[in-house]
Amino acid sequence: MDTPEYNRFVDPEKMEAMIPDEGPKEMISTDFQEIKQLARQGYWARNYTLRGKVYQKLIEDIPCRTVTPDACVYSDIVGKIVGKHSSSNLPLPEFVDNSLVPNYCLNPQGEEAVRKILLCIANQFPDISFCPTLPAIVALLLHYSIDEAECFEKTCHILACNDPSKRFIDQSFLAFESSCMTFGDLANKYCQAAHRMVVELSEDVLQVYCDWHRWLFADLPFSYFARVFDVFLVEGYKVLYRVALAILKFYCKAKAGQPLDSDNVKQDIRVFIRDIEKAVSPEKLLDKSFAIRLFSRKEIQLLQMANETALKQKGITVYNKRHFVHLAVHAENFQSEIVTVKEMRDIWSWLPERFALCQPLLIFSTMQHGYSLTRLYYHCDGHEPTLLLLKTTTKEVCGAYLSTDWRDRNKFGGKLSFFGTGECFVFRLKPKVQRYVWVVIKHPELAKNQNSALEPTTSSLQLSHPTSTDPPKRLSPFLAARHFGLPSKAESLFMAGSNECIIIGGGGGQALYIDADLNRGHTGHCETFNNEPLCSENFLISSLEVWGFWNADIQE
Repeated sequence: MDTPEYNRFVDPEKMEAMIPDEGPKEMISTDFQEIKQLARQGYWARNYTLRGKVYQKLIEDIPCRTVTPDACVYSDIVGKIVGKHSSSNLPLPEFVDNSLVPNYCLNPQGEEAVRKILLCIANQFPDISFCPTLPAIVALLLHYSIDEAECFEKTCHILACNDPSKRFIDQSFLAFESSCMTFGDLANKYCQAAHRMVVELSEDVLQVYCDWHRWLFADLPFSYFARVFDVFLVEGYKVLYRVALAILKFYCKAKAGQPLDSDNVKQDIRVFIRDIEKAVSPEKLLDKSFAIRLFSRKEIQLLQMANETALKQKGITVYNKRHFVHLAVHAENFQSEIVTVKEMRDIWSWLPERFALCQPLLIFSTMQHGYSLTRLYYHCDGHEPTLLLLKTTTKEVCGAYLSTDWRDRNKFGGKLSFFGTGECFVFRLKPKVQRYVWVVIKHPELAKNQNSALEPTTSSLQLSHPTSTDPPKRLSPFLAARHFGLPSKAESLFMAGSNECIIIGGGGGQALYIDADLNRGHTGHCETFNNEPLCSENFLISSLEVWGFWNADIQE
């Protein structure tokens, strides 16, 4: 390596073997869009010196609050803070939640430096209550810093970012847990095969997805994590979701057809990631990541806010340390004429994470309340969302998750009109399990409007950062059809109700039609969900249930 000032904390032999110092030595552009493309291509990934220069520039350009601790502050406080402890046994701040300091080719001096920097950050950022990703970030930045003080300053600059359009590091358990829920929502939509595998192997899916930060900030080998961090500094938090989803897809592919131990799925994923070199290169991992066409930053920000709200309702605040938040349908409290506990748990795994935190609450059943649409409305009005289940006289079972209060049908003056959002979905359970989500999720090309809530393709490279003049309120609720600029309404006919019937899914047909006596119905293909018939096309209803969501107190 030709810059000894950048490697005083690194074991040079290990580092040279992992990242040879052989790439270009200068940047070829200062244009942001071109830098974004270069980051994705790994332009500076093969030159240790150039990566250090780029990191310095990118971090300097992060807007942050006026009073941000710098290198001079570190020099002033490190002796007082670290002097209380033996240099060979420095503790880690409580906010790292027992996270280990990743080695990342650091020498003993480097490993000690990470602990010193973290202790000083804890002193200067007392509001940080939960941040298990920080040891990995400090360890990485130490590679590209001439001394501890510079690494401290770079880390503080990232932590102190005050641009509402950018997000880098979760600094509270509320933010951390809501991002885990958001990742679960994205996995449910974009990695359905992998999500099904996780559901089959784990009773509590959220506890598996709560490791997603650890996959990136602890388990990924250094050369992979550095490539991810290259893009993360340019594009922000959304990159982390992309890479974790790609990892989940590769894991599912690697394990296809293999017997899996349901007791160890969390550990099995982590082992796969630690040995990821055997399965995929850093380049292929990033290629897969950017082939996943996610919702826009605005839409993901809205989902994150909704998940935070659900956690606050559970009693979690920014001051909390770790809580155990679980997703489960309790067998002892569950009774249905249509589905078993196992089947309800499978349905629960499809729900948005913020509602999967809740317990199912039976609010209407034909057995208790009779076969009357009027009575269904009476018991369901005021509940949002709801889950509709029905069993036919031939023992077929199907249903729908409905995102919006049935009272919204009254907004149209008695006229049968559609409402709801893209979180609605329909499904069948018997004789074959199949879920059908909003067609735009699987076919984003349908959202052709330039203001679409789906991001542009990677070739166009146009960012859509939210700004302070574009508040999230304008996008509420999440996945509202109006955000997507669809060319016709046929792809956004989610749910409708009148005194004569209810309809779920429209456009060229109806996914479910149920008459006013809750006695007869039919099902067919519709454009909104692009579904096959959910049961026999014309059917008689044996029983019908509508479930709401009970927000039980959080279990500590």
